[in-house]
Amino acid sequence: MHLQAFVIGGFVRDLLLHRDNKQDIDIVVLGSGIDFAHAVAAKLGGDVPVKFFKNFGTAMLNFHGWKIEFVGARKESYRRNSRKPIVENGTLEDDQNRRDFTINAMALDLTEQKYGQLVDPFNGIRDLKDKIIRTPLDADITFSDDPLRMMRAIRFATQLNFTIEQSCFEAIRRNAERISIVSKERVSDEFNLIIQSAMPSKGFKMLDETGILKLIFPEFCELKGAEIIDGKGHKDNFYHTLAVLDNVALVSDNLWLRWAAILHDIAKPLTKKFIQGTGWTFHAHEFKGAKMVPHIFRNLKLPLNEKMKYVEKLVLLHLRPIVLAGDVVTDSAVRRLLFEAGDDIDDLMLLCNADITSKNPDKVKRFMANFIIVRQKLQEIEEKDQLRNWQPPITGEVIMQTFGIPPSKSVGIIKDAITEAILEGAIPNDYEAAYRLMIAEGEKLGFIKRDT
Repeated sequence: MHLQAFVIGGFVRDLLLHRDNKQDIDIVVLGSGIDFAHAVAAKLGGDVPVKFFKNFGTAMLNFHGWKIEFVGARKESYRRNSRKPIVENGTLEDDQNRRDFTINAMALDLTEQKYGQLVDPFNGIRDLKDKIIRTPLDADITFSDDPLRMMRAIRFATQLNFTIEQSCFEAIRRNAERISIVSKERVSDEFNLIIQSAMPSKGFKMLDETGILKLIFPEFCELKGAEIIDGKGHKDNFYHTLAVLDNVALVSDNLWLRWAAILHDIAKPLTKKFIQGTGWTFHAHEFKGAKMVPHIFRNLKLPLNEKMKYVEKLVLLHLRPIVLAGDVVTDSAVRRLLFEAGDDIDDLMLLCNADITSKNPDKVKRFMANFIIVRQKLQEIEEKDQLRNWQPPITGEVIMQTFGIPPSKSVGIIKDAITEAILEGAIPNDYEAAYRLMIAEGEKLGFIKRDT
C-alpha cells in the first residue's frame, strides 16, 4: 500500500522487557488506519472481521488470539474541562508526542527496508533499563490534559516495580484534583489493575502520597493513624490492611478476595472506642463493615451483583475463624461457619491467614497452629454433615402443608428451630429427625398436624 506502519506502545515495551503481551498491540499508520486494517484482514483470508470506529479513525481485529488495533498517526489537543481530545492527522513524531510515558512511546518500524528498527525519540529504552516512569513532554500538561494518566503512571510503577521520576511524581501531586473529570468507571478500571498487581500496597501508598486516594476512596484513608491513651495503642489499620492485601496477593489472583482484604477492617474508624482498663476496641466492626460494602461499591462503580455479595459475606465473617482459632474449636461452631460461608469457606480461610500480621512470632505461630486445627475440623464436619451450601431438610412448604397454615412468622420460627438444632448437633442432619422436631415445635405454637 506504500504506507509506513509501526508497532508502538505497550507491545514494544513488553517485548523489550520479555513480558508476554497479546492483548495490547497498537499499529500506527501514516495514512488511514481503517483502510489499512481492512487490507490486513483481506490478506489474512478475508473472513477476519474488522471492528472500526470512523469518528476516532481506529479499527480492531482479532486473529489467533492476537488483538490488534490500527490507527492513523495523529496529534491531539485538549479542552480544560474534558479528557476527550480534539484529534487531527499527524506525523509519527506527533503520535509519539501524545503518548503517556517514554516507555510507551517507543515504536518499531514495520516497513521492509527498516523492519524492526527502534524509533525512540525520548530514550524510553534507557528508562526501561533504569526502571523509571516519566512523561515524554511536560508532565503538568500531560496529566492536566488526561488526568487518568496519573493513575496509569502509578499502575505501571506498581505492575513493573518501577519508580516514578521525581518531577513527574510532583506533577501528579499538583494535578491530583483533576481526577474528578474522569468517569468513575475508568478510575475503577485503573484501580483494579493496581489491586491485581503482585504487590498492590506499593500502588496504594503512591495513590495516598499524591493525594489521589483520598479523592477516589476517602473511606480507606480514614484507616490511617495509631492512637495512644494511657500507654495503650492500636495498630495503624491503614498499613495493617495493606499488609493483609499483599498477603492475599501472594496466594490468590481473585480480585474480589483482594477487595475483601481491602474492606475487611473498613469500619474500624467508626467503631473505635477506648475503654479504661481494657484498651481499644472495635466492637462489631465486621457487621458495620459489611453494611458499608454496597455504598463503597456503588460509589466506585464496581459491580452490584454476586461479586459484591461475596465481598460483603467475607467482610462479615472474617473474624469467625480467628475467634475459633483462639478458643476451643467446637463442632457446632464449625458447623455454623460452614453453613454461613458455603462455597466461600476456602477463600475465607485464606483471608483469615492473611489477616495475621503480628510482629510477635510466638503469637503468629500460635494462631497458625490453631488454624490447622480449624481446617481439620472443617474437613471432618464437611465430610460427615455435608453442610457446605446446605439447606435444612424441612422446607417452609412442608411446614405449611403439615399444619395447614399460610406463610407467616411462625413458619420461620419452626424452620429456624430445625436449623439451629442441626447446627448445634442436637439432632442429625436428616429428614426424619427434622420432621419429628417440626411437629414438636409446631405443637408448642399451638398447631396441630393435619391428617394426610
